[in-house]
Amino acid sequence: MGERSFELRTVALAAFGPTLLFSTGEGAIIPMIPLIAADQGADLGMLGLIAAMIMVGELVGNLPSGALVHRLGERRAMIGAAIVSVLGLVGCYFSTSPWMLGASVFLVGLSTAVFALARHAYITTAVPLRYRARALSVLGGVFRGGYFIGPFLAVLVLMVTPDKRAVFLLHIAFALASVILLLCTKDLGTSGEGAAEPAHQGLLTLVRHRGVLVRMGACAALIGGLRASRMVVLPMVAVAAGLPPSTTALIIGIAGGIDFALSYTSGQIMDRFGRMWAAVPSMTGLAVGHLALFAVDDVSTFAIVAVFLALANGTSSGILMTLGADLAPQPGPAPFLGAWRFTGDFGQAVGPVTVSGLTAVAGIGFAGAGMGLLGLLGAGLLLRYVPRYVPRATG
Repeated sequence: MGERSFELRTVALAAFGPTLLFSTGEGAIIPMIPLIAADQGADLGMLGLIAAMIMVGELVGNLPSGALVHRLGERRAMIGAAIVSVLGLVGCYFSTSPWMLGASVFLVGLSTAVFALARHAYITTAVPLRYRARALSVLGGVFRGGYFIGPFLAVLVLMVTPDKRAVFLLHIAFALASVILLLCTKDLGTSGEGAAEPAHQGLLTLVRHRGVLVRMGACAALIGGLRASRMVVLPMVAVAAGLPPSTTALIIGIAGGIDFALSYTSGQIMDRFGRMWAAVPSMTGLAVGHLALFAVDDVSTFAIVAVFLALANGTSSGILMTLGADLAPQPGPAPFLGAWRFTGDFGQAVGPVTVSGLTAVAGIGFAGAGMGLLGLLGAGLLLRYVPRYVPRATG
């Protein structure tokens, strides 16, 4: 079976399609959550907490989702996660207080963790090694594409109705559409009853691989942290430089398009030349881009730094999923992947908090410099540990 035929017939319908639907729905609700919370009486501090509940739910759900996916199989886990997300979205729609909204958003985050882990485990097992990075890079690009499309669909919904809660109905429709698509595909059949390793061995697997999870997990956390920091620090720098909001949004949107366009290129680099050639240059680029935030004082310098960061990030699309797939034991990779995804998501959760803390203490320029130094540390760790732990054929 050729590469193109394999991707289109096996991966696209079973993983890319449901991922695009699910991520588009989630991309639509994320910008609206703080606004809806404010309508329900949440103060500024609570707004941030409620908005973070999706990420908190994903972080908490990563470890148990590995055992769940291992036991149920990828397709059933994705279907179940989509149904649970619908329950959470119904709770969001009918919420009458910030606390009820936050709890419902948290449930959506938990379901997202299971959904994401299931699609990751499927491609890890179902896609041949020589195509793995490309498949996972495209998967990452599809996810980013959904997050890019979702907010525009939310705007269209709000043009039809002034009720912001209608975006939850939009996500419900996309989640149910993903369930229908999964029901129309054949069973992925790479985990569940057919797996050779019992699900209860998951914790033993984590203990057995604690060395790689500590060392490579630190790399994953730093990658996740720099990526999340990029999304937070750019708007903050624009505000500090006094740039018009419309100009800021346009530049960040163009940078996001560049990031998305490089998804397949990243996979080509990793599959043809090795994971190092995407991971280390990307991490170094993210570090340099953060260090360059000191120089931003007008539209042109902001645009240069934003595009540079997008190029650096785009050339490593799918790197965390690819490294996790390379490191995961076979058969039954799901428990390991759950722990692996936890490390990356932990970095994504901590990165913005670090930026906020450094900004409060020393200003946005020093916050960028601090994250830049962490990025250089991450590049050094990748340079040391990827050749040690990733198979030579891919590293």
